[in-house]
Amino acid sequence: MNPVTLLPFIVLIGAMFLMTRSAKKKQAAAAQMRNEMQPGTGVRTIGGMYATVKELHDDTVLLEIAPGVHAIYAKNAIGAVLDDAEYNRIVHGDGDDALDIEGAVVPDDASSLTEADADEDTSDDAKIDLGKKAEADEAEPKDAESDKKSEGKTDGEADAK
Repeated sequence: MNPVTLLPFIVLIGAMFLMTRSAKKKQAAAAQMRNEMQPGTGVRTIGGMYATVKELHDDTVLLEIAPGVHAIYAKNAIGAVLDDAEYNRIVHGDGDDALDIEGAVVPDDASSLTEADADEDTSDDAKIDLGKKAEADEAEPKDAESDKKSEGKTDGEADAK
């Protein structure tokens, strides 16, 4: 066989080896992270819930979701083990002053948007009249062709009997 014909297969096998190797490294790192959990550690589940570890078992973890509220989760459901500073910042809001927020702050509701408009536009000129005016109907010119086509019929009437 010609080595050039085997080259695509060799490259494909090499790529598959590299992908499985990186996946195994990620799995090993996740298992090590889960083994480092201790009671009192803050965690985030794969569903995005933040909780505190209360008890560790072989395959399960007892988490305190809120004070006095406990739930049992599988160890595989733990997405990340957080350090104390990050857990407190996320859950309790501690250390928010360390974050630099640049740009405009968006309000939670639209009340600030409507209040400003109401204060600025108090005159009658700013209001729009949506009612139909009789003057506009009379000002429309009649088309001679449309009169011939209708031959005395009003809108909505059809030729069918």
